[in-house]
Amino acid sequence: MRGVAAKLLPWFEQNRRLLPFRQEPSAYHIWVSEIMLQQTRVAAALPYYERFVAELPTPADLAACPPDRLRKLWQGLGYYSRAANMQKAAQQVCDLYGGELPADWEALRALPGIGDYTAGAIASIAFGIPAPAVDGNVLRVFARIFDDDADITRPATKQLFTRRVMEEMPKATPGPYNEALMELGALVCVPGAPQCQVCPLQELCSGYASGRAASLPVKPPKKEKKKVPVTVALIESEAGYLLQRRPARGLLANLWQPLCFEGESLTREELAGRLEALGVAVTWQEALAPARHVFTHRIWELSGWRGTASACDLPEGLAWGRADDATGNFTVPSAFAAYVPGAGNQ
Repeated sequence: MRGVAAKLLPWFEQNRRLLPFRQEPSAYHIWVSEIMLQQTRVAAALPYYERFVAELPTPADLAACPPDRLRKLWQGLGYYSRAANMQKAAQQVCDLYGGELPADWEALRALPGIGDYTAGAIASIAFGIPAPAVDGNVLRVFARIFDDDADITRPATKQLFTRRVMEEMPKATPGPYNEALMELGALVCVPGAPQCQVCPLQELCSGYASGRAASLPVKPPKKEKKKVPVTVALIESEAGYLLQRRPARGLLANLWQPLCFEGESLTREELAGRLEALGVAVTWQEALAPARHVFTHRIWELSGWRGTASACDLPEGLAWGRADDATGNFTVPSAFAAYVPGAGNQ
């Protein structure tokens, strides 16, 4: 053992951020915060967190929330499958555990959308269970402490680092220890340019001693993302924009978008033909400015045309509506923020 906790915990006590989910660290609040913070910065997530727990203060409230309203509450955070999985998990919590998250790592891990890290965070912080919570911040801290250039994307490397995390964990205070590691990675042992001069673990850090801390951890180069053309028809009537419900499975499941054709670069005449088939007569205006949206594995390259039409009856899966109505059901993802007012915002 290197004595990580002895130096880290006093630093955490003095430097921890006063975040709302730390002021009232119930299992539910920790769960919501950890799911929101996946792929989202703390500062960006906080307003969503506070609104979410104010409207849905318990797992039972989350379980019973209408799905369209849940997506509206989540609008702007992205990765909407997180919210859908949370609702499924909340329904299981109500069915199996009386509406309270179970104080058991394996039971937590079995819930939809809860992986090893989130189960460890809830178990340790809410229930004081000695369980690891190893995320990217923690992997970076331990790669530098041990001056280890193993590929952190490999399962064997993560297992090794998790064992090291557990060897340093004080069994009486696993929650503060896990939080302190996360905080150190977020505030001091940051990617690229670690602030080694103010790090409480500097004396223990082999990466600092070798001068390699800034180059750790090691990851393989990212694969080039596939570029996908998307043709958008931004049609507005007195009843709002022509919106299209996305499929129930896959990317941006069940969200609404302006009528568009993914994987196709259509001319305006071809687009007009598609709209005529739907019974929508359009008066065309200007071309839309090209835009792009980057997903995890692909890049949408958007283009298209703006037009107006009279509101008319539409086939199933299409509707007239607006994304900037916070109480409405039309959750439009930020991929269309360049075109649709309110898209991706609340």
